[in-house]
Amino acid sequence: MPKECNHFSQEKKRIPPNTKSCEECEIEHLPVVALRMCLTCGHVGCCDSSIGKHATKHFQETGHPVMRAIPDNIWKWCYLHEEYY
Repeated sequence: MPKECNHFSQEKKRIPPNTKSCEECEIEHLPVVALRMCLTCGHVGCCDSSIGKHATKHFQETGHPVMRAIPDNIWKWCYLHEEYY
């Protein structure tokens, strides 16, 4: 059995979302398919099925490794290990 990504266990503190939607998509007037929230800083970005792909762009710019689906919180994703939790 593969070892679980250690970034998931590091994300214990409760960070609130910075915004209710993808701020970049609102500014650029782009539609949003689904939202993701960075568990390091609370940035809310759109998913990779959205035109802007702002959650992934946030990771690329900051290196913050883990985000979760919002508002449902049903899973987390580690960009570094490309692994769900």
